[in-house]
Amino acid sequence: MQVILLERVAKLGQMGEVVKVKEGFARNFLLPQGKAMRASDANIAAFEARKADLATRNDETRAEAQQIAESLDGKSFVIIRSASDAGALYGSVTPRDVAEAATAEGYAVERRQVVLTAPIKDLGLHTVNVHLHPEVDAQITLNVARSAEEAELQASGKSIQDLAAEEDAAADFEIAELFEDIPRAAEPPSGRPVTRAKVDLGAMLFFDPRMSVRSEEVV
Repeated sequence: MQVILLERVAKLGQMGEVVKVKEGFARNFLLPQGKAMRASDANIAAFEARKADLATRNDETRAEAQQIAESLDGKSFVIIRSASDAGALYGSVTPRDVAEAATAEGYAVERRQVVLTAPIKDLGLHTVNVHLHPEVDAQITLNVARSAEEAELQASGKSIQDLAAEEDAAADFEIAELFEDIPRAAEPPSGRPVTRAKVDLGAMLFFDPRMSVRSEEVV
């Protein structure tokens, strides 16, 4: 199907160009969103008559998008999610979640403007592109964490793996402190080293019931 573009479409063409696209792409995306219309003689003539107005409107919307991009670009937004100890989310972060997080901070971002190249399914910092206008984009950072405290640590540069390693190290330190209070076995007298034969003899005497004496039998 041939269509005439009413605005710039990435990887397709500029406003006013007549391009050939698949029918499904045109019917499901370009036509219903007002990005193009069928390239019939009547529509081409209508576009030429409206070309100046469309160009003016495009300039206005681009200027508005650039203002939003200047304030939005580089911003970070926290999204709290449940996840496993390994950092895998129970579910995923969707474009709707991203738009709601940005809107809650006072930025006008719509779900359709959020571009996710792949579903976000892990904790951590994720760079996301926001398509504000056919010619204007902004990049934001999503800080996906299990708590506000964890989000702060991630923002400081620590990954979920770093946090897990620190927790393991702290646990090992606590265990080591507990064992410090346990007295060590006495060292054998000098010149009388411990041998395997002595260890075996000691074990035999210790576990031999004939060698055990009950307290009531002691006179």
